[in-house]
Amino acid sequence: MDTIKIDKKETRLIAHRGLSGIEMENTCSAFVAAGNRSYWGIETDVHKTSDGKFVVFHDDTTGRVAMDDMVVENTTYETLRKLQLTDRDGLRGRSDLLIPSLEEYIAICKKYDKIAVLELKNRFSEDDIYQIVDIIKDMGYLKHTIFISFVLENLTVLKERYPTQTAQYLVSDFHSSVIYTLRKYNLDLDILYTELNADNVKLLHDNGIKINCWTCDDPAFAAKMTEWGVDMITSNILE
Repeated sequence: MDTIKIDKKETRLIAHRGLSGIEMENTCSAFVAAGNRSYWGIETDVHKTSDGKFVVFHDDTTGRVAMDDMVVENTTYETLRKLQLTDRDGLRGRSDLLIPSLEEYIAICKKYDKIAVLELKNRFSEDDIYQIVDIIKDMGYLKHTIFISFVLENLTVLKERYPTQTAQYLVSDFHSSVIYTLRKYNLDLDILYTELNADNVKLLHDNGIKINCWTCDDPAFAAKMTEWGVDMITSNILE
């Protein structure tokens, strides 16, 4: 199995939930697979457990990828760590497919010199956000981390204490009014890729806003975006 190679031009590629087109999403195996390839960054999602630890996992519940269905934020770290995830074929059997800690994810990004693109899932408290930042800062990797979130308040809280920290506001559609929000809070944009076109890419760049997009696995559309000068493409399989 291999990735689908594209002519990236100046666009940087980010592995969505690790190299999830080949390995099970949001596992150390997916992160290492991305680390061993030419990706600029590795994206993942962070949740808080019931006992105050941070794990990287996408859904609010574990059933889709673990058979055993638990609410992540209502479950202890130890219990979540004991879950064996399924492989991409929906079957269990690999002992390496576990839910990683935030620290494990950052350590892999650091080892392979990849930008950590970390989505703050759901609404975090101010203390939680600063605790996440402290973990990454203590590991010496804050300058190599981009925070993303659909929850604007997560990013504004981040920016209050860390005004120069790179962060991207996740959105599902494009409205020119979003430019006001991005400029007000010194944020870049992470947008559903089908919402982009040559005109709004130029408009965003003219306003000093960098553009990331999710989640493009279409080589033809990716080729158009590289022509438009999109800064980053997040993908499950394109490289």
